[in-house]
Amino acid sequence: MPQRAQKPMIAGTPRANAANAVLFRAIALVGTPYHWGGNTPESGFDCSGLVGYVYRDAAGVGLPRTSNDLSELGDRKLAIDSLQSGDLVFFSEGRRVSHVGIFVGERRFVHAPNSGGTVRLDSLDGAWWREHFVYGKRVL
Repeated sequence: MPQRAQKPMIAGTPRANAANAVLFRAIALVGTPYHWGGNTPESGFDCSGLVGYVYRDAAGVGLPRTSNDLSELGDRKLAIDSLQSGDLVFFSEGRRVSHVGIFVGERRFVHAPNSGGTVRLDSLDGAWWREHFVYGKRVL
């Protein structure tokens, strides 16, 4: 069961600074083409490639390569109302996590959704995203 109560970020702390860097880097990549297996702005991104690139580039944090492996980081699972900027958001169409994005605030997230598309900003309140959201995770 996802947990709710989390301490708010405090401006100027290392965690808040890293979360802001992740947030701004992710938003700057909106419009980059989707490419399955891609993990750079030049090659395009798939969902986990985008997450890995942003965290490595903006915060110096190395992450696992697949959305399912990312979903296994740490034990704490966050409810949608506990998300903070920079948290990872996970989605599933079955038993395994199949998609990941970066929460940016106001119930919105950046992700690389599908072949033929581009990195984009979407709302967690969209029908598909709301129905398939499983939990969030805090990496920072």
